Amino acid sequence: MLNLLTKNFFLFDPLAVFFLAVIFIVFLPSLVYSFSYLKGEYSVAKIILAQVLLFVFVLSMALVVSVSDCLMFLIFWEIMSLVSYFLVIFDTEHTKSIQAGLIYIVMTHIGTGFIIAAFMILHNHAHSFDFFVIKNACQAMSLQTKNIVFLLFLIGFGTKAGIVPLHIWLPYAHPQAPSHISSIMSGVMIKTAIYGIIRFVMFILGVNSSWWGVLVLILAIISCLVGVIYALMEHDIKRLLAYHSVENIGIILLGVGLSMFFISLNLSYLAVFSLIAGLYHLINHAIFKGLLFLCAGSVYKATGTRDIEKLGGLIKKMPQTAAYFLLGAMAISALPPLNGFVSEWLTLQAFFLGAFDVIGGNKFFLGVCAAMLALTSGLAAACFVKAFGVTFLAKPRSHYAESAKEVALSMRIGMLILAVLIVIFGLAAALIIKLLAKVSGSALGIDISGMIFSLNNLIFTPQIAKNIYLSIPSLAFWLTLFSIAGFAIYRIFGRGKSVIYKTWDCGYYKHDSRNEYTATAFSKPFRVAFSFFLLPYRKTQKIWESFYHIKSFSYETHTTKVFKKYIYDPVLAIVFKTAKSMRRIQPGSIHLYLGYIFITLLLLIIFMGQF
Repeated sequence: MLNLLTKNFFLFDPLAVFFLAVIFIVFLPSLVYSFSYLKGEYSVAKIILAQVLLFVFVLSMALVVSVSDCLMFLIFWEIMSLVSYFLVIFDTEHTKSIQAGLIYIVMTHIGTGFIIAAFMILHNHAHSFDFFVIKNACQAMSLQTKNIVFLLFLIGFGTKAGIVPLHIWLPYAHPQAPSHISSIMSGVMIKTAIYGIIRFVMFILGVNSSWWGVLVLILAIISCLVGVIYALMEHDIKRLLAYHSVENIGIILLGVGLSMFFISLNLSYLAVFSLIAGLYHLINHAIFKGLLFLCAGSVYKATGTRDIEKLGGLIKKMPQTAAYFLLGAMAISALPPLNGFVSEWLTLQAFFLGAFDVIGGNKFFLGVCAAMLALTSGLAAACFVKAFGVTFLAKPRSHYAESAKEVALSMRIGMLILAVLIVIFGLAAALIIKLLAKVSGSALGIDISGMIFSLNNLIFTPQIAKNIYLSIPSLAFWLTLFSIAGFAIYRIFGRGKSVIYKTWDCGYYKHDSRNEYTATAFSKPFRVAFSFFLLPYRKTQKIWESFYHIKSFSYETHTTKVFKKYIYDPVLAIVFKTAKSMRRIQPGSIHLYLGYIFITLLLLIIFMGQF
């Protein structure tokens, strides 16, 4: 009976197993972390509720990526969405949590509506919800119908993934959820949408048009740039990380979209290679973003604030948390030899190598995509220089930071596990790529038995003859050797000779935290450079003590939420205006309502009579 159930309802192919591994890699450290994080913040009953919701949440995600039936997929997808909604509004006493939960639940159900529409079209052709029956039926489906289904899936899953401009819920929901939940939502939950795109578009529907891949690549580039630019402007550490989730979803989709593009051109080797890069960054992002959210939770637990402008000096108060955050920041900034560097390097190689095998405007397009990815990496590095420097370095800028101390043991263990995985997934890249090659080949239906991607500690690109390869252990060895040599030279020749000068003191004999470089000042050059998009504005207020003297002066600078102001706010205005006008047909008369029912039944009878 169990074998029959497994055969009929579950699918444990390499793609499903890969996503199950991603789920549990992030879940286990977050679970360990939660034991101390929840303690002291909530009552015993609420802690038990939080842990029950956490297990249901993780179980629903595991079932989403392992069922083989569209109907069951929708059921567990809805459970995952509802449970995550309850986790977002877990702090029910905060109005921001309720607002974030409302935005999230509305957006996720809009996305689910598009997914249901796609499933209905597929069922109309296959007369079944089974994945493999639908896959076979899709071979006879017209190209026009496939295009419609593809767009429905892209919008539906893109909403859950946080693709721009469907990302509006993400910077609201992630900061309001408990930090270990934010770690799982950002590290895993939004990746179930990537699973949906790979499973239903690439595996079941089949890529038949090159414009599918081009559209995904364009949306991915926009998501990369929008996410990292907004992150640079943020001072809320969890909101900053949430915008980086938008950016990294874009990087993952660069690999996925590029694979779709190469499939349409029958470049099988490059298609597999590109999907490897996308999947590698998917699991890498799950690890380092999970770590960064746990670190942000530790900072909030120790200080009671998420505003980095009110922090500073935490490297002395919380040295272990600072070390873990620095490691995660280096990984998300794609610095070698950590895991984020490997996957972004593979993605760049996929663009460069693909440019050799395409012609015309495609060469230019792939080159632009590679340049935008490089720009994104540079901006991400700048953002985390700000995040780490303002949060952990210099002097404490408030009593929140002054009274901080290192968090409890279980929270540090949770962060340590993910920190170790960052290093492992960087150094063991050759082995991991071999495993991901099997996942990619299975998802794309391509035989990879004659393909070579890695050998021992070397990572090869498809054009081995050009000697393009990388050894992460060797790179780590040389970086470590040069670092030790530099430190030794400093200790031998520079010890006792260094003199510390007070730079930029401007004549002041005593400095305090008010003289420090702020996050606002750090981000100003980027705010000016991207002012055409951010549309910054200022607010000033002067309170006069007398005609000649100012008692206080306040200065605020903000950026315009372009998508909210010019897309979502007008749409909401139309919806509310329409809803207000519809009140006229609901005057409260039972006779009128009976008339509505009669007319509806009459129309249904006429409609059914035509068939």
